[in-house]
Amino acid sequence: MNLNQVTLPVKNMEQAVAFYLKLGFTQIVDSPHYARFECPEGNSTFSLLLEDGDCNNGATIYFEHEALDEWVTSLQSKGVEFEQLPTEQRYLWKEAILKDPSGNKIKLYWAGENRLNPPWRVEKKL
Repeated sequence: MNLNQVTLPVKNMEQAVAFYLKLGFTQIVDSPHYARFECPEGNSTFSLLLEDGDCNNGATIYFEHEALDEWVTSLQSKGVEFEQLPTEQRYLWKEAILKDPSGNKIKLYWAGENRLNPPWRVEKKL
């Protein structure tokens, strides 16, 4: 089993698409109500779906990049605003926080080995 994708609700497709292109993703599907992007590395994709109502779904989407500080600096030079600049977290990840034009919470981070193998890792299966 593998996670296929995450779909985010957006209020304005044109603004949302421009934002995610600015972050460095490649758009692979384009329609008035739906867009899909692939990440620059790996096989992950995510999509945007135009919604009429509230986009505050409580979800947070994470994008990982080893050169986090340089990525954030590059995005700031393009006008991207952050709620939090890269900060070391108690759970051993370094994270920057921002929101897309629809208010979806995004964390840009680097966790290295701790992403899959934190010191407190457990393995439970049924």
